[in-house]
Amino acid sequence: MRHMGLNEIREKYLSFFQSKDHLRLPSFSLIPENDKSLLLIPAGMAPLKPYFTGEQTPPAKRVTTCQKCVRTNDIENVGITARHLTFFEMLGNFSFGDYFKREATKWAWEFVTEMLEMPEDRLYVSIYLEDDEAFDIWTKEVGVDASHIFRMGKADNFWEIGTGSGPCGPCSEIYFDRGEQYACGPDCHPGCDCDRYVEFWNLVFTQFNNDGNDNYTPLEKKNIDTGMGLERIACILQEVDSLFEVDTMVAITNAVSAKCGVKTGESRKTDISLRIITDHIRATVMLVCDGVIPSNEGGGYVLRRLIRRAARHGKLLGVQEPFLNELCDTVFEVSGSAYPQIIEKSDYIKKVVMLEEERFEKTINSGLRILSDRMDELEKEGEKIFSGDDSFKLFDTFGFPVDLTIEILAERGMEIDKEQFDALMQAQRDRARKAREKQGGLGWVESSLELGDVADSVFTGYDNVSGEGKVMAVLSDGERQHGVSAGMTGVILLDSTPFYAESGGQVADFGTISTDSAVFRVTNVQKTPDKKILHTGIIEKGMISEDDFVRSEIDTARRDAIARAHSTVHLLQGALRKVLGNHVGQAGSLVEPDRVRFDFTHFSAMTAEEIAEAESIVNDKILAALPGRTTEMTLEEAKSAGAIALSGEAYGDRVRVVHFGDFSAELCGGTHLKNSSMAGLFKITSETSIAAGVRRIEGVTGKGVLELLNSKQSVIDSTAAALKTNPNDLVRKGEQVMAELKENASVIEKLSSEIAIGKISSLMESAVDVNGISLVVSSLENINTDQLRSMGDALRDKYDNIVALLALCSKGKVTLTAVCGKEAVKRGAHAGNIVKAAAKVVGGGGGGRPDSASAGGRDASKLPEALAGVETNLRGMLK
Repeated sequence: MRHMGLNEIREKYLSFFQSKDHLRLPSFSLIPENDKSLLLIPAGMAPLKPYFTGEQTPPAKRVTTCQKCVRTNDIENVGITARHLTFFEMLGNFSFGDYFKREATKWAWEFVTEMLEMPEDRLYVSIYLEDDEAFDIWTKEVGVDASHIFRMGKADNFWEIGTGSGPCGPCSEIYFDRGEQYACGPDCHPGCDCDRYVEFWNLVFTQFNNDGNDNYTPLEKKNIDTGMGLERIACILQEVDSLFEVDTMVAITNAVSAKCGVKTGESRKTDISLRIITDHIRATVMLVCDGVIPSNEGGGYVLRRLIRRAARHGKLLGVQEPFLNELCDTVFEVSGSAYPQIIEKSDYIKKVVMLEEERFEKTINSGLRILSDRMDELEKEGEKIFSGDDSFKLFDTFGFPVDLTIEILAERGMEIDKEQFDALMQAQRDRARKAREKQGGLGWVESSLELGDVADSVFTGYDNVSGEGKVMAVLSDGERQHGVSAGMTGVILLDSTPFYAESGGQVADFGTISTDSAVFRVTNVQKTPDKKILHTGIIEKGMISEDDFVRSEIDTARRDAIARAHSTVHLLQGALRKVLGNHVGQAGSLVEPDRVRFDFTHFSAMTAEEIAEAESIVNDKILAALPGRTTEMTLEEAKSAGAIALSGEAYGDRVRVVHFGDFSAELCGGTHLKNSSMAGLFKITSETSIAAGVRRIEGVTGKGVLELLNSKQSVIDSTAAALKTNPNDLVRKGEQVMAELKENASVIEKLSSEIAIGKISSLMESAVDVNGISLVVSSLENINTDQLRSMGDALRDKYDNIVALLALCSKGKVTLTAVCGKEAVKRGAHAGNIVKAAAKVVGGGGGGRPDSASAGGRDASKLPEALAGVETNLRGMLK
């Protein structure tokens, strides 16, 4: 068996599969592309998923890679066991519908026995228990002794996607026998949890499709996906007991030891700290190189946790100042040949690490002291639960990742109240969101970030729609960062920008800030009270960092539409002053693409004629093609020249005045048209009141007018089609239909009354005699309230000795009508009292005259009880 360094093994593997006609691809970024299911790349095949699923066409049918991977699900075991790493490299060869089981097994065996010279008698193979094809290939074609092949169940040797549906298949694993001294007993075999048989290469034969119900059908095109842990195979070939004893890891550990003044082997506790720092600095360098920035969310939180965990273990080893950035140099030395990007970005990587460690350094000592004191108190009290409130304080005030608090507590046999901590975190997020909403999204910038060292941005957007600039600062996750990378949201400050920041009622410009390799999509622009312009957005690709030189380009179509609206607002104010009087003053505005909202002072609603006149004046001025121009002058000069200023606005000594011919002159910092004709047309859509003495006009301009016309035309056409007429005849047809409806309603009402009255005879058939008075009590259906009352009135008018209570149920509610004939009233019957008593039973109320009364109720279930009590009530009334 050849002793090989880790870098030599990597190169030998990739070169071997290149010789088998595989395309050698560089490692993909640790940041997943277009895969929101993953935080970071955890396995060699993860970046290739789109090729396996058919979403994308692979660059070749045969591919080989050495993929950088990060997993932190077992981070608490890193440094404690010999097997766990957060960062590792995965060698892999892949076939997309090309070769299959026969070639994959043959080449794997050739590589391990011939290239790596691993002794065959110490190699073992596992297969899926039902995969006879693999057994035959391994034994009859590859030549592996059958006694060295073990069949295992679905849990061990059958690969499926987590959902259970989709491509899947059996797998075959290759093991190395480290010797009997590592055995767990006489029955030890591959698949044991002991350290004798080490699995180092997994060959997945993707040959079936699972429909989700464990029905497996063969795939038309079968795939191969293999993975071999580079550090693990290096551990075997170098015949060491731990991944941390591999040559490249030892080099980093030696640098950590030298920096900390602690040698390996002095104690288990110091060895754990040395290994944790060794592992974490490797992961940190690779993550930062690929564009991950320390933050409190996502991959940024993973990175922050790694850096701060390593820094804390440095403290345990006696290092009191930032030191991790210096260790980066050793990672560059041992991994730079395989990943030249880390050398190209070495200064950037070290700066990001230094900034994060310094940020943690400011608070770690105080936080550790508070945590230690509180743990001492808990021990004295015999308590094991660290409150969520204290954990949150450590996180919020001292920057302690909660995972680090959990880890430190675990060392003393304690745990945190995670439920309380999570509740406090959510409450903080809710408060922050409300604060941002209240302060227009700038609250976190003003309260959390120090931008005093950043020069004010120069706005160039009056004369330019694009420009070059330098990145002065980058913000993300509420903190100042060195940069932002693909998928991250953030804020960029430039030394000069053509982007208009939302102000004066005008919304912000959108667009892009880019370099040759990165694009930042700007979705909002705001200005801080101290005049710094903040570009908010998301990195679509690449990475943008502080001190980068970038190109800014605004969305010109949006800018033009906003300018149309803003210039139209100026014309509208002039028109309103002419129509309504010079008392009109601006009370607020919103200028969006081709849409305006203008609030103004006026004492009453505008008449239709006034609205039409103001709209006509604006359109006359648009068609007059008034030249637009801007001038700068003193505030006094502007006022003397008749320029309109916004009441209550604070202006500087010098102001910008926007003119349109001789018709309009206003103090304004917004972007405008060079000529009024560019606005196209203007249409007022509404005029309403928003407060005492303040009116609001909303309208559209430019393409907004066309959209409005198209919308209204669509309504007209649809209505005409529904009425079976043409649009030009719509008014006459509408009048005709309304007249017919009115006439039909009258006929229906008359017929309904006649039908209701016709039912009187049937009602009288159910009448009972109560001391010479005919009593009718009935619950009716398929009639309305008016018909109910008509029936009651008809009974009363036709029969002098009648008493009737009629009921109607609709949607759970009850309507009651009571009537009493003349003779019945003389005998003491009272319709108002009868209906009142019944209404009380059904949860309502009402009453009325002796001869006629109505009421209602909310509980239809009690109606039978209400009706049953009428006879008793009547008997008590009669004389």
